[in-house]
Amino acid sequence: MNERDISHDKSLSDLNREAAWFIIHSVIAFLLLVLVVGVMAINHPDPDSSSPKMVGTVLAFLVPLLGGFFLARMNHNHIATYIWISGLVIFSVTCVWVLDLPTGSGLCENCGAIEKLWRTFFTLRHGSGLMAGDGLLVGTWIPLSMIGYAAGARFALKS
Repeated sequence: MNERDISHDKSLSDLNREAAWFIIHSVIAFLLLVLVVGVMAINHPDPDSSSPKMVGTVLAFLVPLLGGFFLARMNHNHIATYIWISGLVIFSVTCVWVLDLPTGSGLCENCGAIEKLWRTFFTLRHGSGLMAGDGLLVGTWIPLSMIGYAAGARFALKS
């Protein structure tokens, strides 16, 4: 009785197992994104062109979606449906980081907070110049891969 959590009636070992699965699924979603970025890097896309960034954004969602679907179908683990929370935490931390970055004589010198975030994470052309141009990768693709993985797992467990 002492080792049970009263609110959900789960033991400490059950909670540890769920936390481990949460981390494992988050890492798998991230590794699927690394696969996408690796395959795209082999093709040496033009960093100033917006079409590779758009393709990367779509693949950053679709590849983890398919991976989450197939992995959740194989092991029927409902924890995979909750890793969108990892994406939300990563996005939130990255937003705070970007807002704390100093702006100088660059593309986003007089930007407000919303414009600074929008141009860093969601603009394919003429970004903010912050994060050395990696705002799309860190602030958009990583959270998007987590959300895609969770959505794929949700689809697999509903069917």
